[in-house]
Amino acid sequence: MTEKNAHQWISIGELAKRSGVSVSAVRFYEEKQLIWSVRTDGNQRRYQRAMLRRVAIIKVAQLVGVSLEQVKSALDILPKDRVPSSEDWQQMSQQWQADLDQQIMGLLKLRLQLDKCIGCGCLSVKQCPLRNPDDQCGEQITGQQYQDTLNVLLKQELLSSLQVHQF
Repeated sequence: MTEKNAHQWISIGELAKRSGVSVSAVRFYEEKQLIWSVRTDGNQRRYQRAMLRRVAIIKVAQLVGVSLEQVKSALDILPKDRVPSSEDWQQMSQQWQADLDQQIMGLLKLRLQLDKCIGCGCLSVKQCPLRNPDDQCGEQITGQQYQDTLNVLLKQELLSSLQVHQF
């Protein structure tokens, strides 16, 4: 860190304040290798301003239930030796979308199954799709047919949901 590029670096307090997280959260993210810092001659942490974007992504991901492990995996795609370019961010986004789409489908599947189970009270390990997901409707149709049908319904539900909640 030189005098010339000192404006590109911020203190831990400034990063925390501008990101809306606590200083201890910044340290935690650094411990988990989601962000990183350099040390000054006085042993104070300094962060690249680019860490603001990383912390913003971490916060948004946490709000929607994405684990820090998933966030780290996505952020690991970005270069560590330079500030990521918009192309780098785009590449990360595209690779992460498949994982997020799979997670969304899993959540939709759970939501559909919960709707069917509310008030059922069966708690049958043999018949309950929540308690026995590998043998859902085993006596009625084969597992693959059920999964194919469920996937079609989930995709229709996802498309309908996206149309209702256009971003």
